[in-house]
Amino acid sequence: MAKTDPLICEVTRGTMVESVHRVHAIAMDGSGIIQQWGDADLMMYPRSAIKYMQAIPLVELGAADAWQLSEEETALACASHSGERTHVSAVTDWLSRMDLGEGDLECGAHLPYDEPYAHKMIAAGEKPTRLNNNCSGKHAGFLTTAKHLGEPTEGYLDPDHPVQRRLHDILVDFGGEDLVGTGRGIDGCGIPVYGMTLGALARAAQRMAAPLCVSEVRGRAIQRILKAGMTYPYMVAGRARFDTDAMSALNGMVATKAGAEGVHVAIAPSKGLGIALKVEDGAKRAADVAMGCLLDRYGFLNDAARQDLASHLTPTITNAAGDKAGIIRIAE
Repeated sequence: MAKTDPLICEVTRGTMVESVHRVHAIAMDGSGIIQQWGDADLMMYPRSAIKYMQAIPLVELGAADAWQLSEEETALACASHSGERTHVSAVTDWLSRMDLGEGDLECGAHLPYDEPYAHKMIAAGEKPTRLNNNCSGKHAGFLTTAKHLGEPTEGYLDPDHPVQRRLHDILVDFGGEDLVGTGRGIDGCGIPVYGMTLGALARAAQRMAAPLCVSEVRGRAIQRILKAGMTYPYMVAGRARFDTDAMSALNGMVATKAGAEGVHVAIAPSKGLGIALKVEDGAKRAADVAMGCLLDRYGFLNDAARQDLASHLTPTITNAAGDKAGIIRIAE
């Protein structure tokens, strides 16, 4: 596939552009690619941008209903949450219904992404647990599916465990590319990751937006997952996060999901549109700005939404005293 010029995200300071980030992006509808910036064949790891897809077995196979998951918990299964008290409490309650706990999660522990809450924990002498891990909701979903199907709840991170085999097959199905011989790695939370092209990720997002060639059961599962994320975006991310603020401002039109190393997707059922992007150098600050720009270009942002998302669309660079020093923006 032919390459085009990538989007350029500029970081300014005073009168100069101080740094730039190259952003590869694809917008796709049911007919195929409708706009491309950069390289659609760019091989990358999709990271947490695929979490809506990773929740499909949880709902499709009946585990969510069997364990009476609420919409908030379904959203949490798709989350890269900030590890705030609300997130931790929700995962704790969910696991306890299955007679499971923090020790059954196989993700590691890290401080909450939410800095004010992390500072409170440090000041109180509290150590982070696996419940604070941004992926603890996704891992609770894995455990729920395994428990429902009578599969081992230990070792669910192994690539050959049924939980992980299902996720691999979903990526192949929705992305439309054979992943044999592509990159292999370990995600931050310990699950296997598979190399795929940016075009495949965009295709997967589009097929989530318009799940026409799937079973009725899978189609309903996808609708339920996306609705949960868009209705409870705080559970997907957290305070002052792009995904929380964007889904809140867009009021059910688009489900967005960030991933590590500058990956981001948008799934827009209202237009059957999928958007995927990868920042070449992995910078999150560029991924948020670029996704906001693309959502605006495709008509999802009105004046009120632009105002609500101003801090994400053109973030301000400040000095140590809090004075404005520059902005981050997409080059015209």
